[in-house]
Amino acid sequence: MSDPSVVRIYATTQEPDHDSPWQASSPSSSTGSGVIIGPRRVLTGAHVVADATFLQVQKVSDPNKFIARVVRVAHDCDLALLEVEDPAFSDDVDVAEIGELPSLRDRVSVVGYPIGGEEISVTEGVVSRIEVQRYSHSQRYLLAATVDAAINQGNSGGPAFLDGKVAGIAFQTLDDAENIGEIVPAPVVRTFLRGIDAGRAPEVPGLGVITQNLENPTLRARLGMPAGRSGVLVSRVEFGGACWGAIEAGDALLSINGMPIANNGTIQYRGQYRTRFSAELAEHFVGDRIELEILRSGALEKVTVELAPQVYLVPRSQYDRQPSYFVYAGLVFQPLTRDFLSTWDEWWNKAPKEFLHHYYVGVRTPERREVVVLSQVLADEINVGYEDLYNESIVSVNGVKPGDMREFVDLLSAARGRVELRTSADGVIVLDADEVAGANQRILERYHIQHDRSPELRA
Repeated sequence: MSDPSVVRIYATTQEPDHDSPWQASSPSSSTGSGVIIGPRRVLTGAHVVADATFLQVQKVSDPNKFIARVVRVAHDCDLALLEVEDPAFSDDVDVAEIGELPSLRDRVSVVGYPIGGEEISVTEGVVSRIEVQRYSHSQRYLLAATVDAAINQGNSGGPAFLDGKVAGIAFQTLDDAENIGEIVPAPVVRTFLRGIDAGRAPEVPGLGVITQNLENPTLRARLGMPAGRSGVLVSRVEFGGACWGAIEAGDALLSINGMPIANNGTIQYRGQYRTRFSAELAEHFVGDRIELEILRSGALEKVTVELAPQVYLVPRSQYDRQPSYFVYAGLVFQPLTRDFLSTWDEWWNKAPKEFLHHYYVGVRTPERREVVVLSQVLADEINVGYEDLYNESIVSVNGVKPGDMREFVDLLSAARGRVELRTSADGVIVLDADEVAGANQRILERYHIQHDRSPELRA
């Protein structure tokens, strides 16, 4: 099989440098695959074009490359739509049609351009699972289809065909299995494309709750769970999420959009596949309203919530944006993010334990929306003696706890006279604001830093 709707994508990318957040890393080149779904329109994976500065697309039938731009990218569900600038790109091309959700044991063909080859590669496999999986690009848990077909580097972003239609987009392989890959299934693809036509936000919404399964009968009895009902226990609610103000810790979540939630946290998706209840969210948009049934203090209630982007105390992987930072007296401050954690090799083992605790179990509250960290100290006479206090979070500025990076910067910018910072390891940093004002430009010039803060903090 050689499908002329499949294309190769050439991407030049430039990722941020989270060790030195005021600059970018060196540009690099990569290739991926995509599929033509309309005139000058190419569907691919978000990871193929993340942090891209220049994109080109090449058809099977033409050795020339066509310049393309990103129309919309949804990093949550790892999908992107490109538009080719030259109308001639649409000459003599086949347009692929988006199909339906494949069934278990369906045989699909994963098509793409592997690295090191000029010809299209086709690997066939059987759909073995349809359930919520972790998307490595975004760390979100969304619906995916697992196939026993290899997704080689370069093939990623290409289509999986079933009966001549696109059943999904290849996006990752399983690390602990050989020749097993996963595809973003057609329903998620359709929602992504429908959102573009409707002008909806590209994020996949989340409920903003952390839950615990209710498989233990004694725990269900403690909650007063009625006979024949099931659900999950809400252990925490993220400030700023969809359920903030509507759901409380200690509630039991029993159903979502009329679908009962089992005690193991699953629903019967489309009446066929038992998987995590978060599968329902991938077919909705930010701003949609959904109905939840809860059990609160032994009483059944129905609540309607407006879906919002998924929020975390420590943001997961971010793309197409520069990191936030602030340089004050040579002290470099950043919000704690997964991207910053990844500056450590094997960060899940070697990053500071405090940071890992915030990442794995931290929750947003009205008082703390971000964790501000002192990431490094640029040596200068004004900060002598503080060089060992890096990689700690900031607890207070002159006794005030900053809720996020913006609030932290405002506190320091408004400070006069003596400024005292407290860190999470009981470190104390005392500076004189007037001396800092005189030292900042000297430090920026010494370390070749153009601005003392990132653009969003200058606004």
